[in-house]
Amino acid sequence: MEVAVREDVNVLVFNPGSSSLKYALHRFPEAGDAAANEVIVRVEPDGMAGAAAAVLGKMQGRTIDAVGCRVVHGGSTFVEPARVTDAVVDDIRALSALAPLHNPLALAVIETVQRSLPAAPIVAVFDTAFHQTLPAVAANYALPRDLQVRRYGFHGISYSYVAGRIAELLGPGLRSIVCHLGNGASVCALDGGTSIDTSMGLTPMEGLMMGTRCGDLDPGAVLFLLRRGMNEPGLDDLLNHRSGLLGVSSRTSDVRELEESAAAGDDRARLALEMFAYRAAKYIGAYAVALEGLDALVFTAGIGEHSASMRRRICRRLSFLGIDIDESLNQEQRSGERRISAGRVAVWVIPTNEELEIARATMRTLEGHH
Repeated sequence: MEVAVREDVNVLVFNPGSSSLKYALHRFPEAGDAAANEVIVRVEPDGMAGAAAAVLGKMQGRTIDAVGCRVVHGGSTFVEPARVTDAVVDDIRALSALAPLHNPLALAVIETVQRSLPAAPIVAVFDTAFHQTLPAVAANYALPRDLQVRRYGFHGISYSYVAGRIAELLGPGLRSIVCHLGNGASVCALDGGTSIDTSMGLTPMEGLMMGTRCGDLDPGAVLFLLRRGMNEPGLDDLLNHRSGLLGVSSRTSDVRELEESAAAGDDRARLALEMFAYRAAKYIGAYAVALEGLDALVFTAGIGEHSASMRRRICRRLSFLGIDIDESLNQEQRSGERRISAGRVAVWVIPTNEELEIARATMRTLEGHH
């Protein structure tokens, strides 16, 4: 069902994470900055509904014409944003086994909005949908086909936004690699803005070493731990919550704290940072092969946007690809889009804006365009 398009349409966006809830109110036609935006941090899993209700309380007195909500895993069911119905809610719930840290929280937000704003259309925008363009060689695991276990990829909303900015800033048709580096981290190879490979797979656990997730791991290690007596809940907790930067450093998942500790002589902190950078550089090298060349490398998300030292750690291994960052530009303490390279490959920092991308997808869906 399409909705009539009029001036001054207000779209309230919810971006639930595993421990926080971001929101923004965007007005269409686009009017620059969001009319309201904030991050509610340290949301416990059973408190996401309360956090969403608090946001709706802040919106009292404002007209909310539509709501967009990020959903991490859409599986093969959702290849584009979807207007929320009872059937859509059931499908998202069925996919929760593939993203147990995220999909249930999105459902908590959606159900809270349904109760509070029953007349407002809700659009679910899926992180996995952007990667539906993966070719078969990138989408499949070397497993029997009848198991129906495949790679989906994540952070797609962020990659969609950044891909659009790359085209506007540098031109269309480029071979680009984008590093979305935050507590959750991934890399994506873009051929002319289209995803052809990405580091996360069936779940958001594959790929890069992350804040508390292990990233790539020998499946034999999982079997080994199970045979030693670790049960499935314990293994889930280990791989999702006690690994990554936190596990290697035995200290923290915060790159800023690790950099301070490494500078003070903490060898575990230094190793954690070097492993993070090494694995990111390996993926960049691999995706340059997938793209058969490279025109641009982009850093985004919390670590990618704010850690000059991590960008330097990653790029220093990549000069053979024509990547040469200008350290004075890299060290500049300013936000916003900027080029930080002097070499053949354009290296950029482009802050992501998932909330704006969700709002735009919501509008396109309600207008009947995908």
